[in-house]
Amino acid sequence: MATTIDAQTSALRQEALVEQLLQAANGVWDIFAVYLGDQLGLYRALVAMQPASAAELALATGLAERYVREWLEQQVMAGILDVDTCEDDASAPRFRLPAGHAEVLTSRESLTYLAPLAQLVVGVVQPIQAVKEAFRTGGGVSYADYGPDMRHGQAGMNRNMFLHQLGQEYLPAIPDLHARLLADPPARIADVGCGLGWSSIGMAMAYPKAHVDGFDLDLASVDEAQGNVAQAGLEDRVHIRLRDASSPALAGQYDLVTAFECVHDMADPVGALRTMRRLAGERGTVLVVDERVADTFSPDGGEVERLMYGFSLLHCLPVGLAETPSAGTGTVMRPPTLRRYAQAAGFRDIEILPLDNVFFTFYRLVR
Repeated sequence: MATTIDAQTSALRQEALVEQLLQAANGVWDIFAVYLGDQLGLYRALVAMQPASAAELALATGLAERYVREWLEQQVMAGILDVDTCEDDASAPRFRLPAGHAEVLTSRESLTYLAPLAQLVVGVVQPIQAVKEAFRTGGGVSYADYGPDMRHGQAGMNRNMFLHQLGQEYLPAIPDLHARLLADPPARIADVGCGLGWSSIGMAMAYPKAHVDGFDLDLASVDEAQGNVAQAGLEDRVHIRLRDASSPALAGQYDLVTAFECVHDMADPVGALRTMRRLAGERGTVLVVDERVADTFSPDGGEVERLMYGFSLLHCLPVGLAETPSAGTGTVMRPPTLRRYAQAAGFRDIEILPLDNVFFTFYRLVR
């Protein structure tokens, strides 16, 4: 009897896995089609024209009509676009992007804007052959190998949180820090691993007296960050630097030292936290913002943690292992792991701040 039950359970699980993989393949096609729609300007043109036929949209975007028609029909099948058909001319359907979908795919300042997610996924899989080889050798893949889609996708996913929530909602919820950032003499902020600079820009916009030094080791990111700072008109208060922040001359210079979604990528997180401690001196605040994951591994970790494991497998772990020696942390940096790193760096503990964000946990490091 037990054998029969086990066989039935195995068959049901097999069937479920087949269904899961087929659905996953459709999800992959949707992501790459969204990437094409975003990068080729199809969504933006459709919002301006809608409804539009394949021929009209192709003409407006300068693209080949046959490809545009295939893309439009795939998007309808995916439930992203709606289609209008006319009985008099069923051969020329007209397509539209529903209002709510338009915000997700074209409204760059909206907190629901998710087009960069597709770009991020495309970038993550760019060096897949190198990742496959890293599995064999135990080595890593450099951040630069992931190219501009990874860089822009990640920055685009975090941009609106940095510009519209960080200084308006999250930092004000830390009263003593908020008061210092508003006060005189003007506060100084060190933003470690600043990427394309949106975190530095967001903090400077929210705190008009503060001066921000952003540090990053990726030349392409620094060049683009400097351009973003200039476009925001903040060159007098935000300076992005291609360097690490370990210079003794910087010790104790900052009222706030931040690391947004980057400690888990570092080969030497303890060394980085030790540097952040020196930058803040005895009075400054050290704030680490990293992925929201549970304290321990569980098979029922939830969809967010599942998402983080995907990024870790294909990007964050290989990037972290590109240098030796390496902690090999990966995206799923659990609170006890950060606590261990922080204590090794000279902090007494970590405080998990009661700030509500689906993807991020805010840690204040305690001396």
